[in-house]
Amino acid sequence: MPRKRTKRDLLTLLEYTPGEVSRLLRLAAAVKRSPKRWAKALAGKTLAMIFDKSSTRTRVSFETGMVQLGGHPLYLSGQDMQLGRGETVADTARVLSRYVDGIMIRTYEHARVEVLAHEASIPVINGLTDTHHPCQALADLLTLQERFGTLKGRRMVYVGDGNNVAHSLLIACALTGVHLKVVCPKGYEPDRGIFRAALGETRSTGSRLEILHAAKGSVKGADAVYTDTWTSMGQEAERTKRLQDFRGFRVTGDLMAESPYAVFMHCLPAHRGEEVSSEVIDGERSVVWDQAENRLHAQKAVLLTLMK
Repeated sequence: MPRKRTKRDLLTLLEYTPGEVSRLLRLAAAVKRSPKRWAKALAGKTLAMIFDKSSTRTRVSFETGMVQLGGHPLYLSGQDMQLGRGETVADTARVLSRYVDGIMIRTYEHARVEVLAHEASIPVINGLTDTHHPCQALADLLTLQERFGTLKGRRMVYVGDGNNVAHSLLIACALTGVHLKVVCPKGYEPDRGIFRAALGETRSTGSRLEILHAAKGSVKGADAVYTDTWTSMGQEAERTKRLQDFRGFRVTGDLMAESPYAVFMHCLPAHRGEEVSSEVIDGERSVVWDQAENRLHAQKAVLLTLMK
């Protein structure tokens, strides 16, 4: 029987130190500048990509990234696999470990990713769960770094639901010295345990994390204003209530005017007229397309770090 080798996963950024996150960002920037240098870095390697949730950016960026690194991406729909017919996550992890060199999964419950990583002898990457979205946060940090040169001391305001994106931003900002305000309606705050864990990381970086409940006045002095859809996948039944509860938390031109030099960020997909106005997301201060592109470069850095 093959011995289970020591391996590294990316389930949340809480597993990484500030120095390790900085190294990932430096590698992502280098790969973006000189992609041909790593064109054969993962030659002969295969990444299994499991999708329980539909995807545009996650699938295309990981698939393209593996090809550009000389490897082979293997798309696996959760419903088409035996997972969809009752095979356990643990058994799937053990089988895939015999075939491929890494696993990326985009799914619902975070516990599924944890079980997959525990049972797999190969690296596991969290492409998104209901609780965390670390790959998006890395792309966001890379985008901020490109725009402002440094991260430490930058000020971000996230306006919207305390969801998986907010959770990963809290951790990412805490690890890099970025000050973050999460502005949300009461009852939609980030998970308390995740917020406390992120606060624990601020002792070494000097980051300040806050939760506020009024959008007006929250953006003053911000370098970046970030929002996300108010209704995530799996929350469709809550849509009508959420549209009501989030009134007053839309990112509009008036809100952005509180900080005339702030860039606008969104992880996409966006719903113009709901969480953001068209004039903002399609305006000259929007960096959402840079964020989307940087998913490719940040994830290539993750693949190189975990699979090379």
